[in-house]
Amino acid sequence: MPILTNPISRRSFAVGLGSLAIGGSSAGIAALAPEAEKELYAAALKEGEVTLYTAHYAADLAERFGAAFTAKYPGVKVNVVRTTAQVAYQRLTQEIKSGGPQVDLFQTTDIGHCVELKSKGLLDKFVPGNATTLIPSLQNVDPDGFFHTTSIGIVGITYNSSKVQPGEVPKKWPDLLDARWKNQVSVGHPAFSGYVGIWAYEMNRLYGWDYFEKLKAINPQIGRSIQDTLTMLRAGERSVAAGATQTALEAKLRGEPIDIVYPDDGTIIVIAPSAIPKGCKHPNAARLLLEYFSSPDASVVSLTGQQDGIHPGTTPKGAKPFQELKAIVAKPEALVKGIPEIKEKWRDTFGI
Repeated sequence: MPILTNPISRRSFAVGLGSLAIGGSSAGIAALAPEAEKELYAAALKEGEVTLYTAHYAADLAERFGAAFTAKYPGVKVNVVRTTAQVAYQRLTQEIKSGGPQVDLFQTTDIGHCVELKSKGLLDKFVPGNATTLIPSLQNVDPDGFFHTTSIGIVGITYNSSKVQPGEVPKKWPDLLDARWKNQVSVGHPAFSGYVGIWAYEMNRLYGWDYFEKLKAINPQIGRSIQDTLTMLRAGERSVAAGATQTALEAKLRGEPIDIVYPDDGTIIVIAPSAIPKGCKHPNAARLLLEYFSSPDASVVSLTGQQDGIHPGTTPKGAKPFQELKAIVAKPEALVKGIPEIKEKWRDTFGI
């Protein structure tokens, strides 16, 4: 996978972030003590760089995070590698088998990855001081402190508003199965995308596997990443999708004919954690980067890409606030057990 680089200057990016405001009680609050931050930064500066594998964000937003971190901590370069969650996990596990991880901070959209790595003793324990500034329901996702919420994803119904008439817009997940959408639905693949794996798990829990048998009957387009669904909507090749609301909202704000629905029967919330692999090459820089992703500053960067922040008051323009959603959040243990079965059933049903 390519290393991402940022075409904008660090100073101009930092100035741009300064013009954004965050509402809510956590704005401008950092729980990491100044002396502890100074000490950690000094240690990270000696290492000089940090490698990040991320499935949290689209590629351009991932680049912005790398630039913003280095703007705040000059001298610590971030090598950002953006992949789907399953690819990142496979890459990490292969590296561990081959002698040691090449990644310093691992970010996934499949929390089961971190549960599995923790169970095998493959993660370093580190609790960011900034973790106490998160929305309370997003804190302590691992009570033992081996992995932490650093992003959330939202899966809703996305659609091409130039092709879907107002009276036809799906309101609930089963509406995607209507015969009118034959050859018009786009979805990702649970074997590649953590978002899709969790969405498929929840659809199976709510409606049984019959949901996917009916989906197959209307011939969906199946990509890999959940972001592939937006590509299909933009191209007009498909009309409706189970998609990520963040990138759909970003497209809408640019004037593209893309819109979203938060389904009446529940919006899927993806808890996306970060963890430090045991034996990584730049452990201090990894801890500093994890502190950064846990800070209100990182939620400001999230807003630049229409990504929901993880701190109070960090709702992107045009999005519904977290507390107003009929949110469906799966337990990590349930996903660890359930998603492998989902992947097998998916292959049996769709043949891919």
